[in-house]
Amino acid sequence: MANAEHSGRPAEAFGPTAADTARARLRVARLGLWLLAAVLAVRQVAVVLGTPRGERLTDLETWVGPNGVLHVNGSLYDSTRFTGTPFTGLVLKPLTRAAEQALGWGWTFGTLLLVAALGLVVARAMPQPVSRRTALLAAPVVISLLMLSLPVRNTLWLGQTSIIPVLLVLLGCFVVRDWRAAGALIGLAAALQPTVLLFAALLWFTGRRRAAAAAGASFAAGTALAWAAMPHDSYTYWVHHMAGVGLGGEADALANQSLHGALLRLGLSGPLEIGLFLSLGAAVAALGIRRAVRYARDGQLLLAVALTGCAAIVVSPTTWQHQLLWVLLAVIGRVGKRASDRYVWPVAVILVMTLPAKMMLPNMAVLYPLRDNAVLLAAVAAATVVPFLPRTSPYYRAPVPTRYAQPVPTRWKRVPLLPFLKRVLTRPNLLLELLLIRVTYAAYQQVRLGATGGTNTGGRARAEAHGRQILDIERFLHIDIEHWANHAVVKVGWLRDFFDFYYESFHFVVPLSVLALLYWRRPVDYRWARASLGFATLLALVGFWLYPLAPPRLMPDLGVIDTVHGVQDFSKPDYGTLTALTNQYAAMPSLHFGWSLWCGLVIAIVAPKWWMKALGLLHPLFTVSAIVATGNHWVLDAAGGALVVGGGFGLSYLFMGPRARVAAATAVTAAEPAKAVKQPSPSG
Repeated sequence: MANAEHSGRPAEAFGPTAADTARARLRVARLGLWLLAAVLAVRQVAVVLGTPRGERLTDLETWVGPNGVLHVNGSLYDSTRFTGTPFTGLVLKPLTRAAEQALGWGWTFGTLLLVAALGLVVARAMPQPVSRRTALLAAPVVISLLMLSLPVRNTLWLGQTSIIPVLLVLLGCFVVRDWRAAGALIGLAAALQPTVLLFAALLWFTGRRRAAAAAGASFAAGTALAWAAMPHDSYTYWVHHMAGVGLGGEADALANQSLHGALLRLGLSGPLEIGLFLSLGAAVAALGIRRAVRYARDGQLLLAVALTGCAAIVVSPTTWQHQLLWVLLAVIGRVGKRASDRYVWPVAVILVMTLPAKMMLPNMAVLYPLRDNAVLLAAVAAATVVPFLPRTSPYYRAPVPTRYAQPVPTRWKRVPLLPFLKRVLTRPNLLLELLLIRVTYAAYQQVRLGATGGTNTGGRARAEAHGRQILDIERFLHIDIEHWANHAVVKVGWLRDFFDFYYESFHFVVPLSVLALLYWRRPVDYRWARASLGFATLLALVGFWLYPLAPPRLMPDLGVIDTVHGVQDFSKPDYGTLTALTNQYAAMPSLHFGWSLWCGLVIAIVAPKWWMKALGLLHPLFTVSAIVATGNHWVLDAAGGALVVGGGFGLSYLFMGPRARVAAATAVTAAEPAKAVKQPSPSG
């Protein structure tokens, strides 16, 4: 106590202060994020180096392998595999022998070091002011996102050099102070990737004119040197390639995410396509540079660099997947006045840059133009139309707060386990919800598709063995009614048609309708119901993986008629296994019944009138009748579906607590957003 009195800080005598606790948590979080970045890096190395040599680093093998492009004395472009500039070939040719000896480990680890350096530079370039927490956690987060991104994964897989121009530009913009060195770095990057020369315009219009001139001179010097050393190759690149002939793969390939590639995929060609490409590209470049200059003057130089890079993606004749890192850097921009809208842009960018496009949009022909050009559209949107907030906006650091419902007292002290998942009174952002629902369902399809139980033949044998187990249990319980119900329904034409239609149509329509109504009329219940459905589906995936089960219609000796899919050919060894759409052995638990039960319970809980509740509960009754009568599920599958739905509601209660009262809010009310915006907030 005496020491405490003399120190003037009596609180320390009784234990750590709140500041010490916060610092300790920050250190733990930082260590965890760095470990995550390290794990992702190790995983990328293992994937690349664990692949047979002929299937990895294919572009690098083509360039510097024993018979690579850089070994021959003829044109770099005779093989049609080299897509770099003549200056790139001039730089790499002296390194051919060393690169050949270090083709695996050396090149891969060198690329990882470049990614780490890129992440550190990006973290350092974040717009000021930022909090200490943000500054400490930014670097591992950025490196992790880079490791997950498709451009970096493609670069590691193919053995490309596309990270180098991005790093050179960032070094010239944020690290090097001397204008000569900064301009030389950006000019060198442009000599490797010509459309990067757009950054000279950014430098010029933001007042760094000497650096812009140095960039142009450096680019001209490198290109002239390559032209003097390899005139034929330089003519091939700068005349034929820039005229739209293209190098490497076909210009209309899906991997080419440039405006030129998109127009070719739309069926345009000839002078019309070239004219559209030049005019639209010029418009995007002009608007992108204009917006980049505005944000650079606003103090958001990293965002300005990202927008310029996005414009460069659009105007390049060919922009392959490993050259698209600029779009990921645009995640730094802030969009939306409401706090609930602030996550839409970064989530959309991260999903577009880390997941295959087919996971973002349904497999529908009308959506193919959007799906095939997803990254290009993100680049165009970032460069031209996304309304990034300026730092002078009152919403930049203090968005309109989210309104929360009052917490409901719980029976157990530890519930909810995640108290930060509060009950929000306002509707969530619709675009973000649709995007997350689509991606989650696509991931669910992929996991379900992969739950085969081994090889096709082995999966079939295991699933049929489990089917016999289920049948034995049902016979013991005297509930083996599948054969009787199936043949009884087949004899009544209209009843068979009704159950077939119900099975095929209502499985998705009703849950989506319930979610839509909750979103529009009961947003405070929407999140609770959506979380319960998500947890139930996750538990069902565990069941699909651990217990592949053949439904009655796929049991050869049971004699059940498949009324929905038609007659099955049991003589084929691979019948009933993975198809292009789904795993037909994912029967336990039945999500047909599980989702219908979720719909019925949610309607019964939130509906205001008794007849609405009764109507909602009829849906699971009709569904269980349909899945049994059509031979698609066992009775015990429905019991399993009920079990996972109960688990979903239980997990929702455990993590988020019970349903909230809607009467009052604990945060800002509807009349207070403008007042809240004017209040100062902590930095970052």
